[in-house]
Amino acid sequence: MMRIVEKIRQKNENYHSGPIPTIVFLGDSVTHGCFEIIEGTKRTLEVVCDFEAVYHNQFKKILSMVFPFAPINIVNAGISGDTAQGGLQRLERDVLRFNPDLVVVCYGLNDSNKGKEYLNEYLDSLAGIFLELKKHDIEVIFLTPNMKNTYISPAIKSLPLIEMAKLNMESQINGTLDLYIDSAKELCQKEKVVVCDCYEKWKKLYHSGVDTTNLLSNFINHPNRPMHKLFAWSLFETIMF
Repeated sequence: MMRIVEKIRQKNENYHSGPIPTIVFLGDSVTHGCFEIIEGTKRTLEVVCDFEAVYHNQFKKILSMVFPFAPINIVNAGISGDTAQGGLQRLERDVLRFNPDLVVVCYGLNDSNKGKEYLNEYLDSLAGIFLELKKHDIEVIFLTPNMKNTYISPAIKSLPLIEMAKLNMESQINGTLDLYIDSAKELCQKEKVVVCDCYEKWKKLYHSGVDTTNLLSNFINHPNRPMHKLFAWSLFETIMF
């Protein structure tokens, strides 16, 4: 059980026990709350955001069910299109200023699209994030992401979306994303960072014959709403058990 649980438990039992526990979620478009991608009016492509369905909101609902009297601050520090390098650069502005008790870091989807030659940039950025958080005695969880598309869905009609799907599919099926996530988990083991391994769960679904591409709301890289609950429950299990 992580320290954040004890802080929430104390707050649940005694309103005056201390500051309201704060959890920050640092990541890319999945953390941001992005789902479908549609052809827009002001720009070529627009993203549908659903902050009710995003996994950290579902996670908060689970915590509120178990600890019904404890207020909990959830900070969404996800930015669509972001990478681990971007997360490190904005750590002070978007994370540390909130004095969080726990930070959940989720990167790898956009990073892996750069190719295997940028793996060290990804790992160095993650290491920098972990180091800064440890300096401030902040608990950290590395949340591994979902799988990306393994084929071009016939539901994708727009040419820009097809090109985006091709890029993401390539990094998925040629093993680049696997390499990124496996390397990140090795880094976490070395740095003693807790891992919530949802990517492994997606891989098991895939190898069991599940059409994981059909579990993506944009058929490229954004999980659909029900699959966000997989992240939420996995995080709950990670901090509690």
